[in-house]
Amino acid sequence: MPTIHGAPVSPFVRKVRAYMKERGLAYELTPVMPGSDDPAFRKISPLGKIPAYVEGDFAISDSSVILSYLESTANGKGLLTGDPKQDARAWWFDEYADSKSFDVLISKIFFARVVGPKYFNMPLDETAIQKAIDEDLPVVCAYLESQIDGDYLVGGKFTVADISTTTPFVNLLYAGESVDAGRFPKLAGYLENIMGRPCFAECMAEEKAMMEQSG
Repeated sequence: MPTIHGAPVSPFVRKVRAYMKERGLAYELTPVMPGSDDPAFRKISPLGKIPAYVEGDFAISDSSVILSYLESTANGKGLLTGDPKQDARAWWFDEYADSKSFDVLISKIFFARVVGPKYFNMPLDETAIQKAIDEDLPVVCAYLESQIDGDYLVGGKFTVADISTTTPFVNLLYAGESVDAGRFPKLAGYLENIMGRPCFAECMAEEKAMMEQSG
């Protein structure tokens, strides 16, 4: 059975887990923090990135690379459209989530408010966090609001674009923030719909239980 190495609350780990749950692909999860210096982990993830994916004697790391591999072996059962232009757009949304959304929702808000102070003894700077919420978050939300036309982002079906786009917004919720539904109604409704799918709901239930146990 394939193994995913990583921390469940990571948006990148959740991306791969949600993808595999959606497709009904079994896996085992081995908890590993990003940047771990464990030699065995570094052998399969030289850059220290999570998640890492191991399938027999095959190992790769980076969530987008893992999804690309899983799509290439899907035999028509994957989460793309089959249309080259639509699929390129799906991977674009994956990149937007991994770069712009991650920078704002994860680095400037979730990490700054939750992870840094709790696990790395970093000072809590609510002024900087609020600045990101007031100035940076609306930029991300406005762009995505402009791209939503229906229930899904690409090709009228649930794809990797929806998984990748939604996963950092889960962390935004964990940081005590949410999308302003009055200002961005399409995005708020879209996220509620995607997070309600079993593949996300199951991940989030497991993550919340884990966070409650850790205090």
